[in-house]
Amino acid sequence: MKAMVLRAPGAALALDTIDAPEPLDGQLLLRVRACGVCRTDLHVIDGELEHPKLPLVPGHQIVGETDDGRRLGVPWLGWTCGECRFCTSGRENLCDRARFIGYDLDGGYAEWVVADERFCFPIPDGFPDDQAAPLLCAGLIGYRCLRMCGDARRLGLYGFGAAAHILVQVARAQDREVYAFTRDGDDVAQAFARELGATWAGPSRAPPPQPLDAAIIFAPDGGLVPLALRAVAPGGSVVCGGIHMSDIPSFPYTELWEERVLRSVANLTRRDGEEFLRLAPEVPVETRVRTYPLELVNEALADLRAGRFSGAAVVVP
Repeated sequence: MKAMVLRAPGAALALDTIDAPEPLDGQLLLRVRACGVCRTDLHVIDGELEHPKLPLVPGHQIVGETDDGRRLGVPWLGWTCGECRFCTSGRENLCDRARFIGYDLDGGYAEWVVADERFCFPIPDGFPDDQAAPLLCAGLIGYRCLRMCGDARRLGLYGFGAAAHILVQVARAQDREVYAFTRDGDDVAQAFARELGATWAGPSRAPPPQPLDAAIIFAPDGGLVPLALRAVAPGGSVVCGGIHMSDIPSFPYTELWEERVLRSVANLTRRDGEEFLRLAPEVPVETRVRTYPLELVNEALADLRAGRFSGAAVVVP
């Protein structure tokens, strides 16, 4: 089969012909119909997430089809032990031995993929393959972040990319106000946020017009943490939604005081997937995607890094 393969951190992915995977007990063989491009893929490829399986086929927002015609989604979380203290307490996202698609296990930048059937989700009707793919990480991680914000009515989103463009739709359906923060001068992203229902959109260093109840940081920039803490009201929460972030600069304790909360979100649970994929058609979420053929994955990754599109990028083999 054709696949885009990472052979060393920092290298471009190489188009190669490799053996199609053979499913083991409990696994499904899926023909890849679409695979979303995620910033986590950049962190893996750039070596910011250490010790990936090598050689590796990245990609973890996979829409695939079984030989009996079932359309299933394959997310980042690919396997857990089911035995550790995290798995047995409803926190399988923190499993000591968890394995992740497109990092520990070959992913969806290929024509075929194998996945543990227990960690696959049925794709809701009404979502074409390319529009369903971003739901499987951008949507799921955004939803988990939103859960950590409780009933916050005024919600700030720092970094308006794939996850935020989905989450703003969910938040508006829940009658929340959304305040979108983008790179300085990114008028296109700010207009996109307002188009999707954001109450306000502006540069990350600008204070919001009123204090936030919670903020979610999707951009991998640790410098946004103090800014978000300053933007939330007493008792508010700041949730870091990425798997990797640059160092957080020091900040005075007064910016955390008054019972503000700073926390991270890691991975996802199957409960997150089941809940969100029931919710997405009810909103309904409409993902905006730019598609690329398999051979142009490196171009898609470069466009993601440079912020050259709104919404999400999706590879279609």
